[in-house]
Amino acid sequence: MRGPDTARTRTGRPGHVGSGHMKTHAEALLFDNDGTLVSSQDSVDRCWGLWAKEYGITAEDLARAGLHGRPAAEIAADLLPAGIVPAALARIEQLEVDDVASVTVLPGTADLLAALPGERWAVVTSATRRLAEARLARASIRPKTVIAADDITRGKPDPEPYLLAARRLGVAPERCVVFEDAPAGLASAHAAGMRTVALATTHDRSELTADAVVSDLSQVSVQVTADGVEIRTAG
Repeated sequence: MRGPDTARTRTGRPGHVGSGHMKTHAEALLFDNDGTLVSSQDSVDRCWGLWAKEYGITAEDLARAGLHGRPAAEIAADLLPAGIVPAALARIEQLEVDDVASVTVLPGTADLLAALPGERWAVVTSATRRLAEARLARASIRPKTVIAADDITRGKPDPEPYLLAARRLGVAPERCVVFEDAPAGLASAHAAGMRTVALATTHDRSELTADAVVSDLSQVSVQVTADGVEIRTAG
């Protein structure tokens, strides 16, 4: 078994923005879904905009809540009285599940996932399992392991989602590489002690703190080895 790579000293450590170039080895690759594997932004904007109007929430308050990378339960709890949160959550989930037609696969996703053994990767999403499965099915992505909002008690930026994914795959956190597009997700991965590759698909590069930053997964290549996966990025 090979030891930890030197990628952090070459490309930056958590707290610093890495370059686009990284070569490292991992036993597991952990992917956020929305903004990393697929684009669902049009659906998110439509559904949350309608939801906000229904519940009398201003666009400004919705923007301040920070939609991207956070579980809906946390967003609703920030914006609404506790007594109506369960119904509001059911409403936004149904709106989004019914609006997956515009979900598209982001560049590089299909080729990268096709090159990976199923036991070497997982999806770690802030969406509910029902919504995550609807979007993944629309994109023809079929992971063996999915960690969804239903599986955790504390969402990103807490490390719990990524730590649970590593545990499910039977891999030590430091032997995982996380692919994320949102600051909250990157913070979650860093807190879990994992290496990170940020995708500049939904945020400006200046907002992304990671070991490497790329435009999308088309700038990531992998080679399966006897004990894991060699990863190269080119930003």
